[in-house]
Amino acid sequence: MRFEVSTSKESGFPIISLIDKQGGCQAEIYALGAMLNAFRIPVAGGKVQNVIDGFDNAAHAMNQLTNGFKSAKLSPFVCRMYKGRYEVRGKQYRTEKWYLGEHAIHGLLYDAVFTVTDSFASTEKAAVTLEHHYPGSDAGYPFPFTMMVNWQLTTDNHLTVTTSVFHHNPEAIPMADGWHPYFTLGTPVDDCTLQIDSETQLEYNADLLPTGNKIKDDRFVNGCSLRGISLDNSFELPADREHPTCVLKNAQLQLTIEPGRSYPILQIYIPAHRQSIAIENLSGAPDNFNNGMGLIMLAPNEQKVFRTSYRISNVE
Repeated sequence: MRFEVSTSKESGFPIISLIDKQGGCQAEIYALGAMLNAFRIPVAGGKVQNVIDGFDNAAHAMNQLTNGFKSAKLSPFVCRMYKGRYEVRGKQYRTEKWYLGEHAIHGLLYDAVFTVTDSFASTEKAAVTLEHHYPGSDAGYPFPFTMMVNWQLTTDNHLTVTTSVFHHNPEAIPMADGWHPYFTLGTPVDDCTLQIDSETQLEYNADLLPTGNKIKDDRFVNGCSLRGISLDNSFELPADREHPTCVLKNAQLQLTIEPGRSYPILQIYIPAHRQSIAIENLSGAPDNFNNGMGLIMLAPNEQKVFRTSYRISNVE
């Protein structure tokens, strides 16, 4: 059989590998946050390149996750929330978990340990499904919900992740979803080009929170070198395309990201070391619990599905 799923356990949570034995591609999923920690393909010279700037092992992830939030699941809010505060139906809330300066960041599930509920391998794919029941334990988000994350590896080094969310609260709850992976193609970011199907950037204030205004930015529509460019910005994807693309490329490799319509925002961040780049799929703008930009009010017993895919290829 071409595909295989293997599972090991370190530091108290499962590590799942989805393997294409014929093509040599492998995706490594941590049950911690249901995160993608590695996405490896064979490259020239008989070597293997991991295109995820992840963690050395499970213990490293547990100790360093909040140092950059590499590969973190963003839920039930994404990126920054102004002072961790928001209002629903006239009641004020303040989240308790993680603050950068005076603002809450990156949701509540980034360090949640998910349960593996299913895995599957065939001649066509390898897949794993993980599940987490958030109990409403943060006083600033007292709304229990269930999340399921399915990772699926198919031929041509194609990896798809689907997140499903539902709840049984008596009233609709605020919700946003996203991912925070850092990618590396084996060279500094300055040796890469970036192409995005977007001509629109969200304007930020000094706290990196959206003002509500939009800025025309077509630098990346046809691809642009990242040499010397600094980014920590949100780009709006076109609503009339079912699968807009984002392509990161250097002389050896090409990463293609194809978010579904459930992820209309790409947050792009280049850290100071410039060895990797965060390309984050978001269901709405940062701080959307307050500005309403893409905020989902999820009704009881309604299921919301978010999907994106990654594909790696060698440049010929």
